[in-house]
Amino acid sequence: MAAQRMSAQSRREFLKILAATPALAGSGLLPYFLPKLATAQDLPDEFVREAADALNVFAFEPVAKSKMLPVHYGYTASGTDDEETLRANREGFKKFLIRVRRLIDVRNVDTSVDVFGQRWDSPIMLAPVGGQGKYHPDAEVAAARAARVGGHNQILSTATTQTVEDVNAARGVPVWFQLYASNYWKVTEGLVKRAEDAGCPVVALTVDRASPRNMETLERYRRSDTTDCTACHTYGPPEERLRDRAMYRGIDLSGVESTANTGLTWELVDRLKSATSMRVMLKGIVTHEDARLALRHGVDGIIVSNHGGRSEASGRSTIESLPEIVEAVNGRIPVIIDGGFRRGSDIFKALALGASAICIGRPYVWGLGAFGQAGVERVLEILRTEFRRVMMEAGVTSTTQINASYIERA
Repeated sequence: MAAQRMSAQSRREFLKILAATPALAGSGLLPYFLPKLATAQDLPDEFVREAADALNVFAFEPVAKSKMLPVHYGYTASGTDDEETLRANREGFKKFLIRVRRLIDVRNVDTSVDVFGQRWDSPIMLAPVGGQGKYHPDAEVAAARAARVGGHNQILSTATTQTVEDVNAARGVPVWFQLYASNYWKVTEGLVKRAEDAGCPVVALTVDRASPRNMETLERYRRSDTTDCTACHTYGPPEERLRDRAMYRGIDLSGVESTANTGLTWELVDRLKSATSMRVMLKGIVTHEDARLALRHGVDGIIVSNHGGRSEASGRSTIESLPEIVEAVNGRIPVIIDGGFRRGSDIFKALALGASAICIGRPYVWGLGAFGQAGVERVLEILRTEFRRVMMEAGVTSTTQINASYIERA
């Protein structure tokens, strides 16, 4: 173990040298280089050394953490304020219990779901996670290849490391696109046109990022990280900072002071609907009042989300928000949910409460950071296996049979 610790320490010192190397400075290559420097020999004995060895999705987090810069791990792990919403997303599942039926032939189980007329082999989707280059050199392309293997849908972040065209090619079919709208319509319009031209059938507008975030865990890790971040990140106004980012290339950023949208209103939703032929979903709806407004404005679908506990200090889980939204839309549009999904039983509970599908975020980027594509594949395989098993335990042979009769409040 002493030799292992020395090896890890030597690598950290080497990274500091790399960070100051002119050849790498500003190249954007350093975060992609980092995972290649960690090997199985450097992992503590209790860590899994191959993706196939993981028994559950939690096993990937410590491995990914050991291979990431502290600031990158802090960003991934952080919630907002005291992280009560982050914790609530996990604890919320305990408030719902599964009612199981017996004496049912479960030799043939169908886990597929239908969303917007598209049949997916599994209700598990990859949530949009920005900048996946900090986890692995193959980034979003590795995630797309893993999604393709398991027959999963994928939503690509506006802040993607790799282009939508490359991700679509890796996935084999066009992915959905998550949109961070800007106060500058020309930027928003440019992003939407890029996604539509690439063949994306759905755009999911994120509506839960109107205010700055207080991410204390991130700040603590940032203070412990001595890495020279200027080797990988360009700072300054958007015109300089974003011009080489995958989704912003070719978009006119002149005069843009910020890409945030603090003025996001239903008028923007209407404008987006009229500007694209893609189906428009809203990501971040958590109340029945807003769900009904979404219907009124012709929205095609809702993603129940609190940004993984990163955008609000409500202390309310998405799984607790789900029932009122399902009731409000009354089957007229699909309702998808993310936030805290770690087990097959979590997925079953969401579908029983009326969700059409669910999204995972942190688990698959743990897999990506730990073992690249193989890690994402294994995370998805574990969740598929667990979900199928829970269906069998409950006496359900098709996702279409999963309904509220299988759930009771704790």
